[in-house]
Amino acid sequence: MDIIKRCLLSACLLLLAACEGMPTSGAARDMMLSDYGAAIRWSEFEKAQDYIDPAIRQQQPLSELETERLKQLKVTGYEVKTRDVAADGSIMQTVEIRVVNINTQIERIVTDRQTWRRDATGKQYWLVSGLPDFSAR
Repeated sequence: MDIIKRCLLSACLLLLAACEGMPTSGAARDMMLSDYGAAIRWSEFEKAQDYIDPAIRQQQPLSELETERLKQLKVTGYEVKTRDVAADGSIMQTVEIRVVNINTQIERIVTDRQTWRRDATGKQYWLVSGLPDFSAR
């Protein structure tokens, strides 16, 4: 009986070691996208910025003016319209965001086309398209 327990324990340990190097699972990826969506939905733009690729964040940091403009917005809706996962694991996602300027109380709909890529380890996704463009262009 001891030998069976040892074999089962060894098999479990091998399975755990093998899973450690696996890329982000679909459920983990979906949870990460959901967490980013929640940050945007609750107008927590500083938190949402943590999902942006660190290299892009360093090259294009939010200016003080941009940060102040974001503070004038209240997100009232966030709906994923399309999501495509490419063969290389990158994700293209189109999201409809409803946003109200708290000064004018005018609601606008912004279409955000997001591009997410996996890092070299395959364990983390980074937003490479940046925060949504809420400017009225």
